[in-house]
Amino acid sequence: MKISSFHLSRQSWGLLALSAAIFEAVALYFQYGMGLEPCIMCIYQRFAMLGLLAAGLIGMISPRSFALRSLAFVSWGVGSIWGYFIAREHISMQTTTDPFAFTCDFVPNFPAFMPLHEWLPSFFAATGDCGNIDWSFAGLSMPGWMEIIFAFYSVAFILFLFFHVTKRS
Repeated sequence: MKISSFHLSRQSWGLLALSAAIFEAVALYFQYGMGLEPCIMCIYQRFAMLGLLAAGLIGMISPRSFALRSLAFVSWGVGSIWGYFIAREHISMQTTTDPFAFTCDFVPNFPAFMPLHEWLPSFFAATGDCGNIDWSFAGLSMPGWMEIIFAFYSVAFILFLFFHVTKRS
């Protein structure tokens, strides 16, 4: 039985969407199950993860459509790389000894036409402090783990893009 590359491509996009959905579910468990309040940087990382979820869903819809596949790649790249930098900045906020080095806003800086924190405050409202380390595992705080997760997604994106481009050459 021969499996088409179309089917594998759809599965790859589905795996991206599924993994991002699992991370979003875990974030909600930490927030509502464990009572950890998300800060503004957590909300931005959550939004970046939604970009990865969107990329996977868009890619699954029609992996052969150039326009949709391109949109999915852009969403994957922006979500993973932006999420990585947000997680790194969040780590800096938690580890700095200078109390004036960073400010932790309470209102997300979403575009005026898309105030997600007003539309879905249970998902996008920032109620925590960026400098607090309320959870850690194996010596890493939440943003430390998110840095690793986003780094994995970023490396996968770069490798996938590299092999995709070199395959066409």
